[in-house]
Amino acid sequence: MTHWAINPHLLIPDWEAPPTVAAVVTLRTGGQSRAPFATLNLGDHVGDEPRTVRANRQQLAEWTGLPLSQMQWLTQVHGTELVKASPEQGLVEADAVWSDQPGTGCVVMTADCLPVFFCSTQGDRVAVAHAGWRGLVNGVLESTLAIFEDPAQVLVWLGPAIGPMHFEVGDEVYQLFVAAHPDNRHCFRPSPNHPSRWYADLYQLARGTLERCGVRRISGGDFCTYSDSERFFSYRRNGQTGRMASLIWLR
Repeated sequence: MTHWAINPHLLIPDWEAPPTVAAVVTLRTGGQSRAPFATLNLGDHVGDEPRTVRANRQQLAEWTGLPLSQMQWLTQVHGTELVKASPEQGLVEADAVWSDQPGTGCVVMTADCLPVFFCSTQGDRVAVAHAGWRGLVNGVLESTLAIFEDPAQVLVWLGPAIGPMHFEVGDEVYQLFVAAHPDNRHCFRPSPNHPSRWYADLYQLARGTLERCGVRRISGGDFCTYSDSERFFSYRRNGQTGRMASLIWLR
C-alpha cells in the first residue's frame, strides 16, 4: 500500500489498473484556501490567492510523491485538444493530456465536469480528459482514445462529476447530442419544471461514447459533485468555487 492510499483528502480510482499506473482525484479538504474556495482549491484561474493555490499544489505533490515540476497542467477551454505531457513547456491549451513516460503527471481540473481516466492494460500509457457536455458532444473522448492502439485494451474510470439528478441543460444541448448519435436520447429525461429543458446524465453519455468506440472495461461514475458538498467543489451549486485535480501517471 502506498503512503497516499489511505489519505482522507484523496480519492483513489476503483479500477483494475496495472501496478505501474497511479491515479488520484483531490477532494475539497486538506488545503489552505478560504471560502468560497475552502480548502484544497487547485485552480489558479478562479480568483483564489495565487500563493495559496501554489501551497495547495505543493501539498498534492507531497502526498503523491510526484514533484510539481513533473506535472502537466492545462488551460482548459471545453474543447477536444489532446497533448502529450511535457511539463517543461508550461501551461498549454487543451482538455486532455497523455503520457508514456514514468514520473510524468497528467492533470485536469474540474468542479462538475467529468474527469475521465484512461490506461492501457499493459500499463505503459495513461491519459486523462476533461469532459463537460461540450467536450463530450464534440469528441474529447474519441481524441483521447486515439493515442491507444486498441480500445479493447484500454481501461477507463469515470471520476466525480455532477449527477443526473442535478445537471439541467437546455433543449439545444439535447438536440446536439441526439444529432451526434440517436442513442444519446436515452441519457436525458425531461425537466418536470421546464418543458424546454432536460436533465442530462454525463456518465451515461460518456459510457455510450466509449462503448461505441470499442472500450469494454469502464468503471466509476457513481458520484455527484453537486449533492456531495462535503467532498466536492461544484460550480453549478456555488458559482464561485474551487477546483479538484484529477492526476494520473506511470510509476
